[in-house]
Amino acid sequence: MAKRAKGNRQQVILECTEHKQSGMPGTSRYISTKNKKNSPDRLELKKYNPVMKKMTVHREIK
Repeated sequence: MAKRAKGNRQQVILECTEHKQSGMPGTSRYISTKNKKNSPDRLELKKYNPVMKKMTVHREIK
């Protein structure tokens, strides 16, 4: 099993924004951690989307 996050570190799910808008089937999601005390707003990272075969912006979802 995975270790539980301690303190201010929080596990978040990142989902591709471009894939969601295109209407293509499937999703591209990544799991990452962030410090919720230092960055309370939603996290945005450029990650590789294997379905679209390019780097796209992935945004934190709830």
